[in-house]
Amino acid sequence: MKNLILERAIVFLDLEATGLNPGSDRIVEMTFMKIHSEGPEEVKSMRVNPGIPIPPEATKVHGIRDEDVMGEPAFREYASSLADFLEGCDLGGFGITRYDVPLLEAEFRRAEVEFSSQGRRIVDALSVYHRLDPRDLAAAYRKYCGKELENVHASETDVRAAIEVLECQLDTHLDLPRDVAALHTFCHPLMRDRIDADGKLVWFKGEACLNFGKYKGKRLCDITSSTPDYIEWVAMKGEFSEEVKQIAFRALRGEFPVLPAQAEEEPAA
Repeated sequence: MKNLILERAIVFLDLEATGLNPGSDRIVEMTFMKIHSEGPEEVKSMRVNPGIPIPPEATKVHGIRDEDVMGEPAFREYASSLADFLEGCDLGGFGITRYDVPLLEAEFRRAEVEFSSQGRRIVDALSVYHRLDPRDLAAAYRKYCGKELENVHASETDVRAAIEVLECQLDTHLDLPRDVAALHTFCHPLMRDRIDADGKLVWFKGEACLNFGKYKGKRLCDITSSTPDYIEWVAMKGEFSEEVKQIAFRALRGEFPVLPAQAEEEPAA
């Protein structure tokens, strides 16, 4: 890198995973590029068997399916050599502070190999981007409405500004959807396969499947039949939304979610 002054090596990284929760999801692909102040770059790139099913909404993002990683090593098998590769290095990437680094630390903990971001300097290009080009309401109002937002953070001011910004966005970007349903899908591209708002249940091949816990990736009807006490736990004692609990109650009565006709007609993303 010609513009970044390095006191020690820095490793830029990117992780693809089974989902967006660094605490519970697993890595399926990872790339690390070590840059020295002098000398050639070193690159490690590998796929990882996560040990859990890859949800369809994750596959839509990175294109990696269960069969693609079936014969690959688990993270545990990479952990020791990877920790050595990262030893004494700072870290860099895009959006790594809130996602990639916590996910990597969680994987090392599960593998019982010592690794921590403490003591490492982290250069996150996303943070730089947000600092140089703010993405708050005042910035959006300035960009789309062409004026400064007065009395920012007063609730009525912010509500009216949000409406005005959306109106200007629709005027500016003619390819944006005009109806609420389509605009909702545009705002939440990973939610189309979700059955509930939290994504605890998802559609896969037209069937309602669990998207959490030890039965992640399994059909709701199969788990209700083989392990009804698990679905009872979801319905009665689990820390789930009321929406998920109602779905579990109905499943125990033999009433399972039905894929909406509109969703059946939509092409895969």
